[in-house]
Parts: sequence; C-alpha cells; structure tokens
Amino acid sequence: MKKITIAIFSIIFLGILNVRSQELLCTVEVNTSAIEGTNKSVFENLQEAISDYFNETKWTNAVFSPNERIECRFFLTVKEYNNDRIKGDLQVQLSRPVYNSTYTTTLFNFKDTKVEFDYREGEPLIYNENMWTNNLLGILDYYAYLFLALDFDSFSPLGGQAYFDKAASVVQQAQSSGEIGWRAFEDTKNRNAVLAAFTDASTSGMRDLLYQYHRKGLDEMVTSPDKGRATITESLNVLKDVYEHQPMSVALSIFRDSKLDELVNLYSKASQTERDEVYDLLQPIYPTDRQQLDKIKKPE
Repeated sequence: MKKITIAIFSIIFLGILNVRSQELLCTVEVNTSAIEGTNKSVFENLQEAISDYFNETKWTNAVFSPNERIECRFFLTVKEYNNDRIKGDLQVQLSRPVYNSTYTTTLFNFKDTKVEFDYREGEPLIYNENMWTNNLLGILDYYAYLFLALDFDSFSPLGGQAYFDKAASVVQQAQSSGEIGWRAFEDTKNRNAVLAAFTDASTSGMRDLLYQYHRKGLDEMVTSPDKGRATITESLNVLKDVYEHQPMSVALSIFRDSKLDELVNLYSKASQTERDEVYDLLQPIYPTDRQQLDKIKKPE
C-alpha cells in the first residue's frame, strides 16, 4: 500500500513539474478575412497547432511557475492561400509584468511582412532544435527564442544571450533554405535585421536599454516614481547613439511601436525640465511622430 501511495505521489509530482516547465503563454490568432471561398478548417487547425507548439514546447532548462510564464501574441493575417502555400503578414507582441504592480508593459511590437510557408492540414509541428525542418517551424522557433531573449534581458544584464544565440542559429540555417524574410541584404526590416538590431555592435546598446528601462526603471517606479523615471530618461540616450550610427535600424521603429504611448503616460507627472529633455532627445529620431511627442512635452 505504501509503495502504491509513493507511486501515485510521484506521478502527481512529475505532473506538477511538467505544468511548471512551460515558459511561453502565447495567444495565437490566424485571420483569414482577406481570403474567400476556401475551406477555413485548415486555418483553424493551423491556429491550434501553432498555439500548442508555443505553449507546450519546453524551450529552456529554467523552471517557470504558471504566473511567471512569458505573455506573447502571435497574429497571422493570411493574404494568399494556394496549393498548401500560405502568404501573409505577422504581428508579434511581447509583454512583461512590472514588479509589484498590476501594470503590464510591452517589450516588443513588430510587424513581419515577409511571411510565407507551406502547411498541410493535420501536419504535426514537431520541435527539433538541431535541424532545419521547414519555414513555418523556423519562424516559430525564431520568435520563441526572440521572446525569451528579450524577456531575460529585461530582468538581468544581457541575460538573454543564450536565446539570442539560438535565434541566430535559426537565421543561419534559414538563409540557405531559399525562403524570404531571412537574408541579410534582402530587407532592412526582416527577421535577420531584427536580430541584428539587438546583436550588432553598433546597435546592441538596445539590450542595455531593455534592462535599464524595465528592471531599473519601471520596476523601481512602484516604490520611487521619480528615481525610476530618471533611470528611464537616462536609458533613452541609447536611442540617440543608435540613431547616430544606424539611423535606419529597425531597432528604432520597434522601440517606437512598443514604447511611445507608454512614454506619454510615464512623463505625464514629470517636471517640465525632464519632459523637455525627453522631447528634445526623441524629436530628431521620430520627426513624423510629432503628435505623440507633443503630448510628452505638454501633457493634456
């Protein structure tokens, strides 16, 4: 009887470990409103398969409790579908909780317009870290590793290096596949360019910005708003450095799409001197976003 009890306990314990092991909590949506006259079940199947792939794959050796899982969103808009070939664009977003608060901040917000892959209904999506299988799995692996890299970087200095390395391995394998969205000189805003925005020497300061802005800035604002905001103000100087070295870097547009609305709220109670400093720093970098920047300088 005792042996049976121990066996049952072991099964339950291993089950709990399995629940705790998953890192990503990803919301997946496949939008097919742009295509007509097609059996939509293939896309329902695809949506479920992608969701399961993100949320049930063991991506790291770290142990995550359910409330620590990394929240992300994966919105695929299908624009063409022919002979199992899917073409469209992809909006990916990554969120992070702010320490000791109910506030969630956006770490990453990016639209990938170079999405093409083959998918046959019912085809299993099987994770294989060591080899290139197909472009769909390559895209999913790339974004999973990128989500992990950015999240870990936001909690510790360069904490996501292992996952940037894994994302780089996916890019390297993909570049010989002939698929679009991966090649170095194909596009300044493709997947290769996004990875380079965080790993090339001239723009890698964005990784330090991630840490200073979030761990030393937002997380500190709960207990010391002025101190936390001052750290965020200082961290924004990285954008100036990136702009001076790589004015066309996708890193700058990613930051704008992720953070500009948030900055308006963050500086709503700042001193006029601090608001002017942030405005003067951002205005040359984002000249077409005058309306948002004006709200930083002169809160409504």
